This record gives sequence, structure tokens and C-alpha cells, in this order.
Amino acid sequence: MARMPDTNSTDRWKRRTQGPLLALAVLFAVAYALPVVMPDAPEEVLSACHVANWVVWAAFAIDYAVRLWLSEDRLRFVRSHPLALLAVLLPLLRPLRLLKLVSMLLLAGQRARMASQVRVTTYVTGSCLGLLVFGALAVLEVERGKPGASIQTLGDALWWAFTTMTTVGYGDMAPTTGLGRLLAIGLMLSGIALLGVVTANIAAWFISRFERDDAEERRQTAAIEVLTEEVRALRAQVAALRPPQEGGPSELNVLPAPAPEHG
Repeated sequence: MARMPDTNSTDRWKRRTQGPLLALAVLFAVAYALPVVMPDAPEEVLSACHVANWVVWAAFAIDYAVRLWLSEDRLRFVRSHPLALLAVLLPLLRPLRLLKLVSMLLLAGQRARMASQVRVTTYVTGSCLGLLVFGALAVLEVERGKPGASIQTLGDALWWAFTTMTTVGYGDMAPTTGLGRLLAIGLMLSGIALLGVVTANIAAWFISRFERDDAEERRQTAAIEVLTEEVRALRAQVAALRPPQEGGPSELNVLPAPAPEHG
């Protein structure tokens, strides 16, 4: 009889693998960046980085397979995690370093969202920095050494990535290869999307702050109205309990004395 997966097993697996997978994502970032920044490094170092890239991808692929197995509805899991599936399959279709970079960004980003509850601002900031750095490294890798290419150093690549993400586009540097231009398109679209998320998040923060202030003002107004009604009720009760005043025509219904008769 087959064992039925349960939600508790999935939660335990995610809790146990959260730390190691995030550490592997950092290892992948270093292993990817080192050959790009130091192309003249010893062959042993470059080979170790290449192996580390594939090991990290395999770890994330295994994590996806285990979560798929533990899921109660596997078809729903696949449909609700399309980016993770695409990230697992990309390096198998064409084992390029660039595709592995994209796949690791997708897997690490989605795993981090599912494993830890982070604020939107923190996540967007991390995404911006990740896209900036990895976009610069990727375009440097495909552009460096090409005829007529203007992006030849890491500083050039970082400057180009920053101006591209912010849609400034000074035009002093631009990719010349087809793959570099595809990277530029992706970086521009990602930058616009992230800036939109930042703007929307700031606007939502102000709106929620104003709504909280309005709610507090309405609560205070309602409390004042309640207190006013209570004071009026207390005054009415005090007036009803107050003893009649002597000689007061309003409280003493006394007829005037008749005039004396003279005989």
C-alpha cells in the first residue's frame, strides 16, 4: 500500500532544507561570479566552480522532486510552480552557464519566498541587487572579447546594468551580441517591473497609514459621541432624583390663599 503524502511532511522538509538550500544558492553565486571576474584563474579553480554550479542545480532539482512527491495534489503543485519547473528543465535543454544562472535565480527566489516570510520591500531590494549583479556578470561573460563590444570590464558591466535597469540608457555602452541584447531586454523589463512594485508598495504604505489615521479618528469620534450620550443620560437621572425646591412654582402646585372677607 502506497504511503499517502501529507502536509506535515512537506512543511518539515521545507524547514529542514531552507538553510542548506539558501547556503547553496550563495555558493552558486560565488561559483558563477568567480570565473567571470577572474577568467585567468587556475584551471582547477574553474573546474571546481563548474562542478559546484551543477551540484547546486542538482540539489535544487532534488528539492523540487521531493516537494512534488510529498504534495497531496501533484498536478496542482506543478501548475502552481511553473517557474520552478522551468528552472529545473532549462539546463537540461541546453547546458549553458547563462541558462544555469537563470535557473538558479528562479529556484533560489521561489524557494526563499516559500521558506521564509519576508517583507515585500526586503524581497524587492534583494531582487534588484541580484538582477543588477548577475545581469552585469552575464552580459560581461557574453560581451567580453567580442569585436566592437563596449563592455569589457566588470565596472563597465555594472554601470551598463544600472543604467539599463533604471531605464536611463545613456547609450555610452550597449551589448552588440544577440545574447547580450536578449539580456538587455530581460533586464529592462525586470527593472521596470521592480520599480513598479516599489512604487506600488510605497503608495500602499501611505494609503494604509492614512486609512489607519482615519479609522482612529472615527473611533475617537464614536467614543466621544458615546460619552456625550452617557453624560446626557446621567444628567436626566440626576434631575429625576433631585428633591423639589421649596417655594418653587414649577415644583409646588399650590393655589393662592383666598382674600379675607370684611363684614
